[in-house]
Order: sequence, then structure tokens, then C-alpha cells
Amino acid sequence: QGLLARISDLLLCRWTCRNCCQKCFDCTCCQANEDEVEILGPFPAQTPAWLISSQNEDKDGDSDNAISELPPTLQDVSPDRRRSSSDASRSTYSLTRRISSLESRRPSSPLIDIKPIEFGVIGAKKEIVQPTVLRKTYTPDDYFRKFEPRLYSLDSNSDDMDSLTDEEILSKYQLGMLHFSTQYDLLHNYLTVRVIEAKDLPPPISYDGSRQDMAHSNPYVKICLLPDQKNSKQTGVKRKTQNPVFEERYTFEIPFLEAQRRTLLLTVVDFDKFSRHCVIGKVSMPLSDVDLVKGGHWWKALVPSSQNEVELGELLLSLNYLPSAGRLNVDIIRAKQLLQTDMSQGSDPFVKIQLVHGLKLTKTKKTSCMRRTIDPFYNESFSFKVPQEELENASLVFTVYGHNVKSSNDFIGRIVIGQYSTGAPESNHWRRMLNAHRTAVEQWHSLRSREECDRVSPASLEVT
Repeated sequence: QGLLARISDLLLCRWTCRNCCQKCFDCTCCQANEDEVEILGPFPAQTPAWLISSQNEDKDGDSDNAISELPPTLQDVSPDRRRSSSDASRSTYSLTRRISSLESRRPSSPLIDIKPIEFGVIGAKKEIVQPTVLRKTYTPDDYFRKFEPRLYSLDSNSDDMDSLTDEEILSKYQLGMLHFSTQYDLLHNYLTVRVIEAKDLPPPISYDGSRQDMAHSNPYVKICLLPDQKNSKQTGVKRKTQNPVFEERYTFEIPFLEAQRRTLLLTVVDFDKFSRHCVIGKVSMPLSDVDLVKGGHWWKALVPSSQNEVELGELLLSLNYLPSAGRLNVDIIRAKQLLQTDMSQGSDPFVKIQLVHGLKLTKTKKTSCMRRTIDPFYNESFSFKVPQEELENASLVFTVYGHNVKSSNDFIGRIVIGQYSTGAPESNHWRRMLNAHRTAVEQWHSLRSREECDRVSPASLEVT
């Protein structure tokens, strides 16, 4: 056998015993049963071409023909080396036949075709794009009839205000101009808005002739940071002037990043003691467009507002019913942004609560009067005796007045909760209270005018 043959066996075959350096299927130390033989990996290096040709020509195991087909380089070697190469080829061929016999005996074993993995960059030209299928969409006959042309028409209210200069806006609408300034304090985290003055405001317009002085307005300014319109502030009322000077400062506690996302809205309103206040014009300025830390002053032309009348204010109420005691408890917590009824002192608001059974007024109570404020805090409780069988026919009328010493109290706003509610929010509050006995239910309510309440609620007509 020779040393060269053993080295050749080690190089050409992995199934060589490490203990005796013999072939695994010839040695006695690692002889295994044919059924226990497992192929644990792929074959080693590719079999030489001369070995493959010798196997194809000699299927019956004749080794002499295989030796004759050896390459010239192997034929020229010494007989000993040629004998060792012949033994190596014979052993390799025997191993191939043995593996083939094992595979034929185990037909159920899966055959795995191992292919090399190819890596490549798919360019834009090699990308396969599926052709789109053009489908005809169904369009009903009345599809275009549902559009309202007036919503797409161009009018003065739909103009882009950003494309117009202040001079063009002033000449177009003639509503006057407003002077104001803003600055943000990074140390204390609040925004300061200073309302300085206004000029060339238009004279008031009265449709009912109730205004005694039609030559001059009584303007004031409401300030808010959109989209929050509830927490607004307002200046004092300047009597009988079209060029008011306010010189008032207001602060909003708001983080700097949040302030940059807000829009400053200044609304100039004409005070009218005998009716709802009328909006003269407004100025809106996104705070992201200005340097808040550095601050600045601006003269801005007023533009028309879609809201012709200011809100009357909001009222926070809490309702609680005790079935065992037959008591209806009402808490007047607070109000905010009430309509100003006095030019010099703001308002002196109080709330009147009236219980109506069916269409009959049975009980009246009222809160204390808060002086010189449009954002009063009451925190007062009232209790009405209402049996459970009469609860479904009961209505509560809440009316906010401004106290007036010289004449009758000034009406600010009203809502009705109960059987004859004035709207969906009021009905929802009453329904929640009925479904949650012995539990206080709070809700904010927007005040309504007397005419609106009288039109939708019979209970409003029964009270004064």
C-alpha cells in the first residue's frame, strides 16, 4: 500500500478512519451497518476528470482499463506510484458504488439540490413592472348633480388674504387698522400680547334703530390663541370713538414650542348695551411667522369675520338626583367669557335657577352676584324637591344676568335642561343624570339668546 497512497486517500476522501488511517468501510474499528450510514455533508473537492472518465468506461470494476486511461503525467511515473494511484482510484470508486447502493435502498430519503447563491444588484432596467389593467369605473347619472356650485364659486370672502397687502385690504374692506405687539419670555414661559390702538373704525350699523348714538362705536378687543377660543381675554370698552387707544397687556402661560403652533386672533367688537355685540373685524397672525423672542409691533388691516356676533359665554353646571330622598341637586360651579354688560366695570353677573313642572313655574333661586368680572366662580349648590314620578316632566331654566343698579338687570344668556331642553347638549346632560343616580354629572353649556330659547322651549316662555 505505500505512504503516498495513504496521503492520497486522506486528500481525496473524508471518510477515512483517524485511528488506523484505513478507509471507514474497510477498517474494523469503525465498521457500521449499512442502514446506519448517514451522509453528513456534501462531497469534498470536485472529483478529477480522469477519475470520472475511468468510472464511466469501466462499470464492471476492471481496474486495468482505468489505469490505461490515466493522464500522461501519471503514466510516466514509477510502477509503485502508479500502483498507489490505482488503489486510490479503486477505493474511491468502491465508495461511490456503496453510496449509490445505499441511496437505492432508501428511496424515501429526500434529495436536496444545493445550488450556489448568486448575489447581484438589480438595476432599474431589470425591474419587472406588471401592466396595469384599465377598468372602467361606473358613474351614476346624478353624480354631478350632488355638487353645489355655490361652494366652489369665487367671491370676496374666499380671497386669499395672504396674497393681499395691508393697503389693498384696507381699501377693499375699509374696516380700519389695529396696532399690537407680541413678545415671548423664555425665562418665565409666557407670551405677552399688547393691544395698543385702532384707527379708522367704521361707524356702527343698527338694523332695529335701537342705538341712540349712531355716529360712534364703543369698541373693545378680544384676544385668543387659536385653536383655543374658549380661554380668551378682552380689553375694556372705549366709549364713543372710532380711534380707540387701549394700551393693555395680556399674558398667556404656554410653552414656547406650543406657542409657535398657535395663531393669534384679535377681534374688534362693538359694544351694544341693548343687543348682542357686533364684530367689526378681525386680525389673525400665525406665530410661527414671527420672531417671538425678539418681539415686534405690527399695524394690520381688519378683515371681515364670518362670525357677525360674539358668543354669550359658557356656564359649568353639575346635576345630581337622589331617588330615595326625591331631591334634585344643582351646583353652579363657574362661568367664563360672559358677554360684557357694563362699559366701565365689565359685568356683575349672577345666575337665576327656575324649576318648571310641565308648563308651571314652581320654584326660583339665584346665586350671589360677582363684581366686575366676566369669568365668575360661584361654587354654590341648590336643592329642589322633585318626586321620582314627576322627574320626567321637570325642566330647569338657567338664566345669567348682569346686575344693574340704575335699571333692570341686563340679560346675558339662557339655557333650559329637562323635558323642554333648548338643544342636544342640554338633553344629553339631562339623560346622563337620569342614568347615573346619586352621581354628580358636570358639563359645560353655551348660553343662548332669549329669542332662541323662547322659540325651541315652552319652559322658557313661562319664566321672566
